[in-house]
Amino acid sequence: MLDFYKTFEDQITRKIDKPEPGCWISAISPTQEECDFLIQEIGVLPEFVKASLDEEESSHIDHDDDEGQTLIIVDYPNADEDEAVNDNTLLYTTLPLGVVMMKGYIVTICLHDNLNIEDMAKGRIKGMHTDMKTRFLLLLLLKISQRFLIYLRQIDRVSLRTEKKLHQSMRNQELIQMLGLEKSLVYFSTSLKADEVTLNKIMRGKFIRLYEEDEDILEDVMIEIKQAIEMCNIYSNILSGTMDAFASVISNNLNIVMKILTVITIVMSIPNIIFSFYGMNVNGLPFASHWLFPTALAIIACVIATWIFIKKDMFH
Repeated sequence: MLDFYKTFEDQITRKIDKPEPGCWISAISPTQEECDFLIQEIGVLPEFVKASLDEEESSHIDHDDDEGQTLIIVDYPNADEDEAVNDNTLLYTTLPLGVVMMKGYIVTICLHDNLNIEDMAKGRIKGMHTDMKTRFLLLLLLKISQRFLIYLRQIDRVSLRTEKKLHQSMRNQELIQMLGLEKSLVYFSTSLKADEVTLNKIMRGKFIRLYEEDEDILEDVMIEIKQAIEMCNIYSNILSGTMDAFASVISNNLNIVMKILTVITIVMSIPNIIFSFYGMNVNGLPFASHWLFPTALAIIACVIATWIFIKKDMFH
């Protein structure tokens, strides 16, 4: 899907029917025909389009001096409904978003719909101008970094709710949910570090021209990214420690169950031993002719063994 937007003199960004100089071209999951349009009509380099649509592409900057084009790929967070751990919890992943800065246009290319592009398209970003490419890029990066923080807080809340459920019952569902959250934090941590490297390259001003009025936005982006990285590390350590603690609790509970079953087995084996003796043709056993005696002896022996195990605190 290709959409074209332009900021007019009244500072409002509107959707237009065809590309014009100074406009923003948004390509979301483009078809082959739309990719050909970007390459042949707009002039975007084919390798830039291909890299932006590669799901495994990591965050980086690529520049072509001959064509005067710069590709910035950043990872943005995504709540994946198709990969949901269960009906209540989403699996958070990261996906690449390509931004091509070229003469006359700024082009964004991504594989799926995302809230960052949607907010830009609906004019929810204050100060956005499609003809100010550097500011447009920085505002998009700021929105992505803020989205990371929002999803990290969601992960923390889900983690706390799951932990409370685990205190009540050790079910596989909650453990799998915790593993899914831990996996999401690994994705976030990897992508945030790659985005930080890309931002550091932008700050050098080698590939992208920086303006004084945009310095505050760039500083805000760096602050948000660093905060997101720190939060991700903290939540990851907490979640990892929680998983280790519950793994120890589960192992300890298993040991307690096995200990109780072993004690019960020992107590229940005492009557078998006594009745086995009296069931054999052995001469000289006391009161062998009275069937009540071995029964009473077995009961007394079981009671004594149970009392000993209780004194030794073997049932806890």
